[in-house]
Amino acid sequence: MNKCFGCLKTIRQGNYCNSCLRKLFDGKIPVLNLKKAEFQTVRYQLIDHFSMSGVQDKISLKLDSNQLIPTQVKGEYILKPVPAYVPEFQNDVPANEHLTMQIARQIFKIGTAENAIIPFQDGELAYLTKRFDRRNENKLHMEDLCQLMEITPETHGENFKYESSYQEVGNTLKQFCDAPKIEIEKLYKIIFFNYVFGNGDAHLKNFSLIESVNDDFILSPAYDLINTYLHFPEESRMALDLFTDFETEFFQKNGFYGRVDFLKLAEFYGIKSERAQRMINAFLTARNHVCEMIKSSFLSEPAQEKYLDIYADRMKAIT
Repeated sequence: MNKCFGCLKTIRQGNYCNSCLRKLFDGKIPVLNLKKAEFQTVRYQLIDHFSMSGVQDKISLKLDSNQLIPTQVKGEYILKPVPAYVPEFQNDVPANEHLTMQIARQIFKIGTAENAIIPFQDGELAYLTKRFDRRNENKLHMEDLCQLMEITPETHGENFKYESSYQEVGNTLKQFCDAPKIEIEKLYKIIFFNYVFGNGDAHLKNFSLIESVNDDFILSPAYDLINTYLHFPEESRMALDLFTDFETEFFQKNGFYGRVDFLKLAEFYGIKSERAQRMINAFLTARNHVCEMIKSSFLSEPAQEKYLDIYADRMKAIT
């Protein structure tokens, strides 16, 4: 029996279950004819021809028959290998992002980019995500929160993507979405998820609005969900402050956010307290399911234990 490289469920043979093959590869069994040692060469060949935000090395791929081929244009996938350097659990970075994205999708029903783990020819695992900003080979209009808020290195300095608050992110979303009540709840859930699962790098460029089939703008599927605290234990708990010019008594006393802070954020967002309480409680009741998925992931055993410790610590904060 094998473990699906997509959804992590047990399968009889192969690397992917039939459902993941359909969602990710149009039913084809993918082949990545690339060695990890060749990755940087390919990346440098392509780097002037496409642009993807973020500091982690990545390349664009397209599916040609069943072959995943590096491409300069019309990429369908993004491939992210083990990065050159992180302080802790370096080799677990792809498995971490894959696990965190799968927890968001499967357990908490957060819309995410399709994603999986895929091996290089030499067996080393990389993270693969399918692009969602394409429809019938046409690129959809999509803008991240830096673009929508007109925050740039020229206006806000080199750390520009951290120069705001989640309160202001919500205000911006309300301004640009035609159905803000629906989208603001999606945003709230992702922000809360990032806190619970140790993502301290959910900055402005990791939230985007995308053109829908109805030609309006909605929150894009979630992407770049990863437990960064696993690799950078000295970083802050959140990339942005929750509030622009406000602190709860709980935060002033403890120096970290708790349930009361997220209930206050819900109030700022116009989400009813009862609704926010139910959303938070859903994270508490899913504890066993989360722990099972962590233990079934591709993380190394030491990384699994650390991931569980981080998760347990955040759960205490919001209980």
